[in-house]
Amino acid sequence: MAHVDLNRYLGRWYVIANIPYFLENGKVATYDTYSLRPDGRMNNIFSFRQRSFDAPEKSWRGVAWVLNRESNAEWRVRFLWPFYSTYLVLELDSEYRWAVVATPGHKLLWVLARSRELDEITYAEILKRIAAQGYDTNRLAKVPQPPEP
Repeated sequence: MAHVDLNRYLGRWYVIANIPYFLENGKVATYDTYSLRPDGRMNNIFSFRQRSFDAPEKSWRGVAWVLNRESNAEWRVRFLWPFYSTYLVLELDSEYRWAVVATPGHKLLWVLARSRELDEITYAEILKRIAAQGYDTNRLAKVPQPPEP
């Protein structure tokens, strides 16, 4: 991404699809909520339910900070000290309706949206672009989300 407006990026992002890994296995209705902290970093709260929409909602609290201030598209995220991950905002809709975030090395990727659903045409276009960037789209799994209220 050329530039991420952090103030516009703040708020809730639903996980539409991801390349699953052990910490996200079995989780449904997942979303991240970002808010700015007084120290300039961001709170990153990951919320989810385990296996069922009827399960109680749980949250993990993390912190994120920008590494590349020129673009605001490269972050570090930490949920458990001292471990952190580098996140790259690969794509971002001009209206901030959806985003694609990944880790370096093509190991993990998330398709995020402001709503619980992303239309199939937009999703298919995203898949084409990320495949052209070398990501294995066959590894992506859609995350079950409950219907919009």
